[in-house]
Amino acid sequence: MTTQSYASARQQVARRVLSVPVQLALYLSLTALTLWTIGFSTHPAIHDSVHTLRHHTAGVSCH
Repeated sequence: MTTQSYASARQQVARRVLSVPVQLALYLSLTALTLWTIGFSTHPAIHDSVHTLRHHTAGVSCH
């Protein structure tokens, strides 16, 4: 692979990775994972701080 084709391939990858749809998908995935982790955590400090919110959220129970 020549230097020019390597740079071109690298630019294409950067353009796709940094595109708005990819950024949006990564952001939404990270947000969903964070909320899932906090919402269903059994760690006492986290569980107690979101306990009331968890019971007021439709369809989510903790016990």
